[in-house]
Amino acid sequence: MMVSTRGRYALRVMIDLAEQDANSYIPLKDIVARQNISQKYIEAIMNLLSKQGLVSTMHGKGGGYKLSRKPSDYKIGEILRLTEVSIAPVACLNEGAPECDRAAECRTLPLWAELNKRILGFLDSVTIADYMKKNN
Repeated sequence: MMVSTRGRYALRVMIDLAEQDANSYIPLKDIVARQNISQKYIEAIMNLLSKQGLVSTMHGKGGGYKLSRKPSDYKIGEILRLTEVSIAPVACLNEGAPECDRAAECRTLPLWAELNKRILGFLDSVTIADYMKKNN
Protein backbone atom coordinates (compact mmCIF):
# COMPACT_ATOMS: atom_id res chain seq x y z
CA MET A 1 0.00 0.00 0.00
CA MET A 2 1.26 3.43 -0.92
CA VAL A 3 -0.68 6.45 0.31
CA SER A 4 -0.88 9.15 -2.34
CA THR A 5 -0.03 12.81 -1.89
CA ARG A 6 -3.75 13.55 -1.91
CA GLY A 7 -4.32 11.16 0.99
CA ARG A 8 -1.40 12.53 3.00
CA TYR A 9 -2.45 16.13 2.39
CA ALA A 10 -6.09 15.38 3.27
CA LEU A 11 -4.95 14.00 6.63
CA ARG A 12 -2.74 17.04 7.24
CA VAL A 13 -5.60 19.42 6.42
CA MET A 14 -8.07 17.54 8.62
CA ILE A 15 -5.65 17.54 11.56
CA ASP A 16 -4.94 21.24 10.95
CA LEU A 17 -8.66 22.03 11.10
CA ALA A 18 -9.01 19.91 14.24
CA GLU A 19 -6.39 22.05 15.96
CA GLN A 20 -8.29 25.30 15.25
CA ASP A 21 -11.28 26.83 17.02
CA ALA A 22 -14.14 24.38 16.40
CA ASN A 23 -16.67 27.24 16.22
CA SER A 24 -14.86 29.27 13.56
CA TYR A 25 -14.53 28.84 9.84
CA ILE A 26 -10.86 28.77 8.89
CA PRO A 27 -9.89 30.66 5.72
CA LEU A 28 -8.26 28.53 3.06
CA LYS A 29 -5.30 30.91 2.85
CA ASP A 30 -4.52 30.21 6.52
CA ILE A 31 -4.48 26.45 5.94
CA VAL A 32 -2.32 26.93 2.83
CA ALA A 33 0.18 29.01 4.84
CA ARG A 34 0.40 26.55 7.74
CA GLN A 35 0.59 23.41 5.61
CA ASN A 36 2.72 24.80 2.78
CA ILE A 37 0.55 23.11 0.15
CA SER A 38 -0.53 24.85 -3.04
CA GLN A 39 -3.92 26.53 -2.87
CA LYS A 40 -5.09 24.77 -6.03
CA TYR A 41 -4.27 21.35 -4.54
CA ILE A 42 -5.97 22.15 -1.22
CA GLU A 43 -9.04 23.49 -3.05
CA ALA A 44 -9.47 20.13 -4.80
CA ILE A 45 -9.06 18.25 -1.51
CA MET A 46 -11.46 20.56 0.33
CA ASN A 47 -14.03 20.17 -2.44
CA LEU A 48 -13.87 16.38 -2.03
CA LEU A 49 -14.03 16.56 1.79
CA SER A 50 -16.91 19.03 1.62
CA LYS A 51 -18.94 16.98 -0.86
CA GLN A 52 -18.58 13.95 1.42
CA GLY A 53 -19.68 15.97 4.46
CA LEU A 54 -16.39 15.73 6.37
CA VAL A 55 -16.02 19.51 6.46
CA SER A 56 -18.47 22.39 6.46
CA THR A 57 -17.86 25.40 4.27
CA MET A 58 -19.03 28.99 4.32
CA HIS A 59 -18.42 31.43 1.49
CA GLY A 60 -17.82 35.14 1.76
CA LYS A 61 -16.50 37.34 4.55
CA GLY A 62 -15.69 35.25 7.61
CA GLY A 63 -15.92 32.14 5.50
CA GLY A 64 -13.70 29.12 5.22
CA TYR A 65 -13.78 25.55 6.45
CA LYS A 66 -14.33 23.70 9.69
CA LEU A 67 -14.84 20.11 10.72
CA SER A 68 -18.40 18.80 10.61
CA ARG A 69 -17.81 16.51 13.61
CA LYS A 70 -15.56 16.22 16.64
CA PRO A 71 -11.95 15.21 15.80
CA SER A 72 -12.41 11.93 17.67
CA ASP A 73 -15.25 11.02 15.27
CA TYR A 74 -12.97 10.91 12.20
CA LYS A 75 -11.23 7.59 11.65
CA ILE A 76 -8.04 7.83 9.62
CA GLY A 77 -9.32 4.90 7.54
CA GLU A 78 -12.44 6.86 6.58
CA ILE A 79 -10.37 9.72 5.18
CA LEU A 80 -7.96 7.45 3.29
CA ARG A 81 -10.80 5.39 1.78
CA LEU A 82 -12.21 8.65 0.45
CA THR A 83 -8.95 9.93 -1.03
CA GLU A 84 -7.27 6.73 -2.23
CA VAL A 85 -8.15 4.55 -5.20
CA SER A 86 -7.33 1.59 -2.97
CA ILE A 87 -5.58 0.90 0.29
CA ALA A 88 -5.36 -2.85 -0.28
CA PRO A 89 -1.82 -4.29 -0.33
CA VAL A 90 -2.48 -6.28 -3.54
CA ALA A 91 -4.82 -5.76 -6.51
CA CYS A 92 -6.88 -8.91 -5.92
CA LEU A 93 -8.10 -7.45 -2.60
CA ASN A 94 -9.27 -4.15 -4.11
CA GLU A 95 -12.94 -3.50 -3.60
CA GLY A 96 -14.82 -4.72 -6.68
CA ALA A 97 -11.79 -6.57 -8.10
CA PRO A 98 -12.66 -9.52 -10.31
CA GLU A 99 -12.07 -12.86 -8.63
CA CYS A 100 -8.65 -14.23 -9.39
CA ASP A 101 -8.55 -17.53 -11.29
CA ARG A 102 -5.87 -18.71 -8.87
CA ALA A 103 -7.58 -17.64 -5.62
CA ALA A 104 -8.50 -21.20 -4.61
CA GLU A 105 -4.91 -22.42 -4.81
CA CYS A 106 -3.06 -19.18 -4.09
CA ARG A 107 -0.61 -19.88 -1.27
CA THR A 108 -0.04 -16.17 -0.53
CA LEU A 109 -3.65 -14.91 -0.56
CA PRO A 110 -4.11 -15.62 3.18
CA LEU A 111 -0.98 -13.57 3.89
CA TRP A 112 -2.26 -10.58 1.90
CA ALA A 113 -5.76 -10.91 3.33
CA GLU A 114 -4.40 -10.86 6.90
CA LEU A 115 -2.13 -7.90 6.13
CA ASN A 116 -5.10 -6.04 4.64
CA LYS A 117 -7.21 -6.83 7.72
CA ARG A 118 -4.49 -5.54 10.04
CA ILE A 119 -3.92 -2.37 8.02
CA LEU A 120 -7.63 -1.57 7.91
CA GLY A 121 -8.00 -2.46 11.58
CA PHE A 122 -5.23 -0.07 12.53
CA LEU A 123 -6.46 2.76 10.29
CA ASP A 124 -9.96 2.37 11.73
CA SER A 125 -8.66 2.33 15.31
CA VAL A 126 -7.07 5.79 15.20
CA THR A 127 -8.66 9.19 14.71
CA ILE A 128 -7.42 12.61 13.74
CA ALA A 129 -7.71 13.52 17.43
CA ASP A 130 -4.90 11.02 18.11
CA TYR A 131 -2.55 13.09 15.95
CA MET A 132 -3.39 16.58 17.11
CA LYS A 133 -0.77 18.62 18.93
CA LYS A 134 -1.00 17.92 22.62
CA ASN A 135 -0.66 21.00 24.81
CA ASN A 136 1.03 19.80 28.00
